[in-house]
Amino acid sequence: MKFRPLHDRVVVRRVESEQKTAGGIIIPDTVKEKPQEGEVVAVGPGARDEQGKLIALDVKAGDRVLFGKWSGTEVKIDGAEYLIMKESDILGIVA
Repeated sequence: MKFRPLHDRVVVRRVESEQKTAGGIIIPDTVKEKPQEGEVVAVGPGARDEQGKLIALDVKAGDRVLFGKWSGTEVKIDGAEYLIMKESDILGIVA
């Protein structure tokens, strides 16, 4: 990817949701919600505190994360869809 986020921003690729329910019912695309889980693709260098010291981010590329339903800005880079969000929009890392 030829994109590097600035400050405390993170680029996330959504992971695909399940096509079927546990009971075997197929969910059509029209009613399927966008997943709130994704994989971190790129991270910025971090935010600066009041003294100008760089504070590194807690997430790194490759982490699977959960984020809020309306978090981030959707962008298309090299034909793929990504979300750009602040690290504070991420709810947690999936272990």
